[in-house]
Amino acid sequence: MLPTNPPTAPRARHGLLRRLGRQLAAAALLGCAAMASALAQGDWPAKPIRFIVGFPPGSSPDVVARALSPGLTQALRQPVVVENRAGVTGMIAAEAVARAPNDGYTFLVTSGSSMSISVHTLPRVPINPDKELVPVAAAARIELFLVSDARQGFRNFSEFMAFAKANPGKLTYGSPGTGSAPHVATEMLRAQSGINVVHVPYRGASPALQDLLGGTTQFLFDPGIALEHVRAGRLRLLAVGSTKRSPLFPDTPTIQELGLADFDAGTTHGIYAAAGTPPAIVNRLNAEINKLLAQPQVAQQFTAIGAEATPMSAAEFGALIRRDSARYGAIVRERGIKE
Repeated sequence: MLPTNPPTAPRARHGLLRRLGRQLAAAALLGCAAMASALAQGDWPAKPIRFIVGFPPGSSPDVVARALSPGLTQALRQPVVVENRAGVTGMIAAEAVARAPNDGYTFLVTSGSSMSISVHTLPRVPINPDKELVPVAAAARIELFLVSDARQGFRNFSEFMAFAKANPGKLTYGSPGTGSAPHVATEMLRAQSGINVVHVPYRGASPALQDLLGGTTQFLFDPGIALEHVRAGRLRLLAVGSTKRSPLFPDTPTIQELGLADFDAGTTHGIYAAAGTPPAIVNRLNAEINKLLAQPQVAQQFTAIGAEATPMSAAEFGALIRRDSARYGAIVRERGIKE
């Protein structure tokens, strides 16, 4: 007697072969992923690494990159080369890194203000940092110092505020440019205190400082380059614009201590990679950077520019940047700040 359903056995064999093929393909993909992960962890870095800095030589992000580069070169046994691509408040460099291969050989070193302020003030942002960059490591928390021309009559923050309130529109202040961290800091001060002062934007912190020294303007928030003039007596330090006192001037109170409880103009410089960079590479570089931040010689280079080394995990750094972006975005919208 013939079988009632002869094709059953061939169909079963064919289905079995298809399932086996799918299983082999999945196993091959898993094997490739495991191999890629092993290569990322074991073979990285196999060639020189680039740190692309979004600001010119001598800027605070540049100081950070060059302070870390020698130690990382030694720890990773590959050259860490610093390359400056200044422009559009750090966004030219940010775009270059976002568009680079995410293989762990190109990193962005940029200011906190670029990631938390400029993304809100620029008319066009070439990338979405939240989606196209991944935070790797924090490096330095930048403090802003409220300084004035020493020839002015006010000698401290309280006298400065009293003068500004009694003379609306009389005081002028400089900044490195519209939408810069010092400009936004002064707008925060205006919003919280009610003073009326006049903004004079410059192209960079240095020309703003020169006009303050020359008496054209009367005060500004300084990112650290004016401190030598404070020590020399040409400028007067009125207050620190961050959450805690500066170790450089431990006797100078913060603006929070002086009555404006919500005032914090600090930002954090850090290192980023293109989205999709293997987590093993991100974690390795984060660990090596944190080791360097604990070394006195690196911390001293940061202190010289009024900054503080800030070791933390990549996740903690990402959370900090998101918080800074949210609070700065609010003040930018409230004050209508546009670059």
